[in-house]
Amino acid sequence: MSAGARGASGTTPASTLPDRLTAFVRALRGHGIRIGPGETVDAAAVLEVLGLTDRERIREGLAAALLRADRQRAVFDAAFELYFPLGVGELAGARGASAGDRDEFRERLAAALAANDTAALTRLAAEAVELFGRYGSPGSDGWSAHQTLDRLRPQTLLARILADARAGGPGGSGGGAGESGGGAGGGFRMGFGGGLDLGSGAGAGAGGGSGAGLGAGGFTERLDADEIRRRIEDFRDRVRTEARRRVAERRGAEMIAERGIAPSADQVDFLVASREQLVELRRTVQPLARKLATRLAARRRRAARGQIDIRRTLRRSLSTGGVPLRPAYRRHRPARPEIVLLCDVSGSVAGFANFTMLLVQAMRDQFSKVRVYAFVNRVDEVTGLVTTGQADPAELGRRIATEAAITGWHGSSDYGAALGEFVERHLDAVGPRTSVIVLGDARTNGFDPNAEALRRIVARARRVHWLNPETPSTWGIGDSAAPVYAEIVDMHTCRNARRLGELVTRLLPV
Repeated sequence: MSAGARGASGTTPASTLPDRLTAFVRALRGHGIRIGPGETVDAAAVLEVLGLTDRERIREGLAAALLRADRQRAVFDAAFELYFPLGVGELAGARGASAGDRDEFRERLAAALAANDTAALTRLAAEAVELFGRYGSPGSDGWSAHQTLDRLRPQTLLARILADARAGGPGGSGGGAGESGGGAGGGFRMGFGGGLDLGSGAGAGAGGGSGAGLGAGGFTERLDADEIRRRIEDFRDRVRTEARRRVAERRGAEMIAERGIAPSADQVDFLVASREQLVELRRTVQPLARKLATRLAARRRRAARGQIDIRRTLRRSLSTGGVPLRPAYRRHRPARPEIVLLCDVSGSVAGFANFTMLLVQAMRDQFSKVRVYAFVNRVDEVTGLVTTGQADPAELGRRIATEAAITGWHGSSDYGAALGEFVERHLDAVGPRTSVIVLGDARTNGFDPNAEALRRIVARARRVHWLNPETPSTWGIGDSAAPVYAEIVDMHTCRNARRLGELVTRLLPV
């Protein structure tokens, strides 16, 4: 541990490097990243080959050994910071400072952001948590990234940095951040026994080149603003990482890894996803559609082989003395199925329905026909909106709400009325080759569930499946009619994109 940090009152995540690595792998598995014994052995070999002198090389080496998809990287990086932290303990140089030094701190932060001095920004993030993030009383205190950022408000520095850049002031020179950040009070040594020492001189010249050009010719003001916003968000992430690291030293890395790391996009619960998470989820539509289409095509090829024809196989075996050397098959020539989506787009389930509509539409080449119907308490076909809309669940939801007739005299969902109207007006869309997928939480707001209408759909369709974003423990509670519908059709829990992909692959006909 360097002179700039003092010992933490808690214990380290693991006492030895093998223990730390296995705990790290266990944390990743807890977030749904599939890592087997082979990958864990490969990760140990990475540490043996790379050594412990370059932390970023270790990060990239472990990522190459353990990860299989880009979407897993955010979870990996957050867990890596807990089990292989850059520093241990608290900054010694920040102990003598006070929260009243906020203006002076913001001066140094603005210079570091303008120069893009990453070493200085790392030190400033640690100092910010120490100065502005501590809460509670001695013995039961902690650190909060939210409190730190709320008091510091780094986003308000954007206009100032741009103004200094245009005026050729300190922020635009690109060379002052290394010196101004040097007073962060000591440095950090790598927390897992390596020899990397980011001391007071580590970032002294880091800002000299990386920030050059900000506000200079060749860059528009809008591009400059976008770049500064990116740097500010990067600083905010550093603050969150530092706060998590300190809390993990007090309470254990396992607990913070379980509760303090946001899940990957494909594991975000549809019902509680934030706007930012939905934006991230949108990026998974096309990759997920390609993966599922490949799986369906493989299933279709396997199904085309058919089953062994026992009678013909035995007849062939007569020429070989009764040994069935050449099996005969009943060839199966599957036709591409038709898909009808019946989607509840009301309230919190709208994000789930909109995402699923876009996913199925992206896979439309796997089906002979795709028709999409949306409802709240009335039903309207929205196939054209899904086909021509952008790959954005929020935009699709807005267009459906404004351009489709999905509500009547009230705005609450009414499954009974919607199913009844579908049977009256659109039942001809369902035939013997049609698979119907109903998307919704089956909450009727106290209205008649109209189970008979669902039975009529089942009688005409090849298959009917119901995907419910709620857990089975909530089915039947309150105004939920899920048990009523589950007696008629197969109802499946579908809370996130990963589960949706599994269901689509398994349930859709070939």
